[in-house]
Amino acid sequence: MRKTSARLLALLSLLQARREWPGALLAERLDVSPRTVRRDVDRLRELGYPVAAVKGPDGGYRLGAGTELPPLLFDDDQAVALAVALQTAAMTGAGIEEAAARALTTVRQVLPARLRHRIDALRITAVDRPGNVLAPQADTEVLLALSTAVRARETLRFDYRAPDHAPASRPGTPPPPRRAEPHHLVTWGGRWYLVAWDLDREDWRTFRVDRLTPRIPTGPRFTPRELPGGDVTAYVATRFRGAHHPDSAPDWPCRGEVVLHRPAPEVAGFAHDGVVEELAPDRCRLTLGSWSWPSLAALIGRFDADFEIVGPPELSAAFARLGRRYAQAAARSTPGTPGPPHRPGTSDAHADTP
Repeated sequence: MRKTSARLLALLSLLQARREWPGALLAERLDVSPRTVRRDVDRLRELGYPVAAVKGPDGGYRLGAGTELPPLLFDDDQAVALAVALQTAAMTGAGIEEAAARALTTVRQVLPARLRHRIDALRITAVDRPGNVLAPQADTEVLLALSTAVRARETLRFDYRAPDHAPASRPGTPPPPRRAEPHHLVTWGGRWYLVAWDLDREDWRTFRVDRLTPRIPTGPRFTPRELPGGDVTAYVATRFRGAHHPDSAPDWPCRGEVVLHRPAPEVAGFAHDGVVEELAPDRCRLTLGSWSWPSLAALIGRFDADFEIVGPPELSAAFARLGRRYAQAAARSTPGTPGPPHRPGTSDAHADTP
């Protein structure tokens, strides 16, 4: 049996983990008798923790909230989890790096020496992909306002700034505020997005939080709608894979198949969500998706191997388009070698780009 102090810490940790605990279940989790649980609950009350008894067939306990609640206690796993979360806060895109560093310092000061040493030994440097380093940070106050509206189910009015490269619809005239029913606040690729039902367009939309400025006050309460597919993760993945229709399957809009002249194990580690099938010791079949046919062709080309195109025809056309483009670029980079003559109607300038 654990020592009383360790058992009290474990009991407090369990009480913090959920709203109510049946007494029998607490006894089972702590491997003690229900009588011991009752005594330990009395000890927590003596220490100032407001543990309330829950009436019912099973009986149980609930840890209440109050201004006299003593400093929270953390077990080893919770201390490590807290240190990891606070040290990787820079990856959230919420602009809370300095606040997280101060919070870690504050928590460290109230921890026992044993747990403080564990946190000090856990030093993490959060490094994101280079493409996300300059991602705009979301304002903390805006995140709180949106989260409050999502929870209260209140209609939002907000100004939404268009991308810097987008032309203004009416020069000199600010666009009217948007109106939407906020359903989910999500983070994706270092940015924050609001998933909402756009009342003016009568469709689902994802809004970048760093471009959004809420207006006060919020609008009336609304009844939540059912998100297409019923899963916010699948819905957001669908949108960012290029499928614009809300009922589309969470798959890439362009998917092709080739036979690569490389061993399957060499390809599998870099195929991400692609499917690799071994055909021979030095050949494999690769099925891969992307947001456009030219980008899919470029993804396949990075394997630096000969290949045969299985299909579809759009993939073959994309390879031909990239081939012409690469050949022109190579010719222009060779001094004294003129590039192929330009013919009207053959430009690839209209091709999809990231």
